[in-house]
Amino acid sequence: MRITCFIRYQIDPFQKEAFKEYAENWGRIIPRCGGHLVGYFLPYEGTNDVAWGLIAFDSLASYEAYRKRLRSDPEAQKNFAMAQSRRFILREERSFVETVEGTREKPSTLATQA
Repeated sequence: MRITCFIRYQIDPFQKEAFKEYAENWGRIIPRCGGHLVGYFLPYEGTNDVAWGLIAFDSLASYEAYRKRLRSDPEAQKNFAMAQSRRFILREERSFVETVEGTREKPSTLATQA
């Protein structure tokens, strides 16, 4: 995967469980529509109203094809509608980032030093 769509959500902190449900729904939808779901992340400690979603693609063209499939997917439409009706997402920002080779998914070497 060459690029990752980094989505930053400002969420209603009192509806964290609703956002969790929304994110879990994407766990089925995104791979089916052609995205490589890196994961969704909820606030745990510190700031309580920011969540993230990371979806990887081979190119911007593959992202555009994914978005087209997503718009026609009935379960995706239902998930978008649920978020709109329950209003737990207050703001959404998207950035596209590229992986720096040699830095991704590096496991800790601490366990091998003992």
